[in-house]
Amino acid sequence: MSIYLITGGITFIFTTILAIAGVGAAFILIPVFVSLKVPLLTAMATALLLNSISMCVVSYYNAKNKLIIYKTAIPILLTAMITAHIGGIVSAYVPRNILLWLFVGFLFFAGSLMLWYKPPKTVRQVSSKKLVGYGIGVGMIAGFVGGLLGVGGGSLIAPSLTYLGFNPKNVSATTSFIVIFSSLGGFLGHVCTGHIDHLLLIFCGTASICGAVLGNYLMRKKLTAPQVKKVIGIVLYLMAFKILWNLLHH
Repeated sequence: MSIYLITGGITFIFTTILAIAGVGAAFILIPVFVSLKVPLLTAMATALLLNSISMCVVSYYNAKNKLIIYKTAIPILLTAMITAHIGGIVSAYVPRNILLWLFVGFLFFAGSLMLWYKPPKTVRQVSSKKLVGYGIGVGMIAGFVGGLLGVGGGSLIAPSLTYLGFNPKNVSATTSFIVIFSSLGGFLGHVCTGHIDHLLLIFCGTASICGAVLGNYLMRKKLTAPQVKKVIGIVLYLMAFKILWNLLHH
């Protein structure tokens, strides 16, 4: 029973922090679960489902507060589905370690951009046609790179939208909406091969919902847009350090 309490507590903490950025916690929860003796495939399937659960909760509140930019989010989803498949095909011909080193470099660059870059304009000055165009462009790149590396596209989508001038709170909300579907797709792919521990899912699912509610509340009510932007930057740095650690200790 103690292992479920520990994993639940860890899930709550990381989901709260990452819900502020609009990013799922799976990239941290998977190695944590594995270190606590949860089988890898079970850890992957469970963490991806927790991503979808937490981002559904977050997106409910974001939708009520009209923070999600659907004209950009939906084109990202549709184009990313296509280009992720292409990226997956191309990945068979490129050494994975080289790709991951390049991705680490990108994450450090993107994290620095989120922490210190000040965009010249906001999304309010952008026409509906451009919002759709931005979504298609970002979706094509994020989907292809995500498929190439076998990672979620949230780490690419958030800095791209920020660079294009989107308000950081809209970036967090729009990214979280997209993560629902990308994580659910990943879960369906892994659930066929990984056994779901139902007690683990109950404890961590409850913790994930509570963390998502708290994190989203902090994002909407307690943090300013620049502070949300900094949280996203820190999350990107965490992703970079995690991949770098894996590369150096593989």
